[in-house]
Amino acid sequence: MADQLIRGTAADNGIRVVGVITTKLTQEARDRHKLSYVATAALGRTMASALLISSSMKKQGSRINLRIKGDGPLGGLLVDAGPDGTVRGYVQNPSVELPPNSKGKLDVGGAVGKGFLYAVKDFGHGYPYSSTVELVSGEIGDDVTHYLATSEQTPSALVLGVFVGSEGVTAAGGILLQILPKAARDETLVTKLESRLGTLSGFTPLLQQGKSLHDIFQDLLGDEGLHIFPETQMVRFDCGCTFDRMMGALKMLGKDELQDMIEKDGGAEATCNFCNEVYHADVDHLSGLISELDQQEA
Repeated sequence: MADQLIRGTAADNGIRVVGVITTKLTQEARDRHKLSYVATAALGRTMASALLISSSMKKQGSRINLRIKGDGPLGGLLVDAGPDGTVRGYVQNPSVELPPNSKGKLDVGGAVGKGFLYAVKDFGHGYPYSSTVELVSGEIGDDVTHYLATSEQTPSALVLGVFVGSEGVTAAGGILLQILPKAARDETLVTKLESRLGTLSGFTPLLQQGKSLHDIFQDLLGDEGLHIFPETQMVRFDCGCTFDRMMGALKMLGKDELQDMIEKDGGAEATCNFCNEVYHADVDHLSGLISELDQQEA
């Protein structure tokens, strides 16, 4: 099943629901960063979360950054996503591996540890909106749900999953259900939804059973006036880094530093944290930058 995102509403527009499948892009992130099993789960869950949240950002060029910094061996991770369906991210210590937790599952909470979630929303105009919340469990889903309830004042339920085995990532994604103010006053509806979500064994088992996002939406909200929007958005791992951007960053170092690179290293190498792409600038490239700086000073 292709990586995709769909949206819907229910209860007379009192409930907003978004679902995303991120299997292929999570595998790409795993390949690019050489992620361990637990690091794959942590980054995969965070990338799905960022895509789900960014889906409500309307303006072209809007982005959300989710940074999780804990005291566990994973160190931390950073994810960047936008409403155009693109996402990228990396883990500080990608090779960390831990034994399964008490439930026999990947110990993402133990790998992340205690700490904070930092969220920055750039709406494409004005100043970005930033928020910080304490991690609840380090399992990502609980922490992002806490952020949505605390900082965005929106009661939310978030179910995430990444299944990674010997063959790689075979299922990944999540579903975000948000109760808007007009429906939040209906305590019976809220209780019903909490009960239904509580019966879910997770997100990836549903995909492994062959269920589509439409099927999952129907199971949860089919009797609540569910309306699924016709548009299906493709999502993908995508990084905007380029050789030209790398050259621009090198140029900012100044002539003396560039000359030092030429004499001592015979060039320069830069690696993008987000996608692990490696860029090489040879002596001619660096000499060209020095010439450009000379012309600017003339």
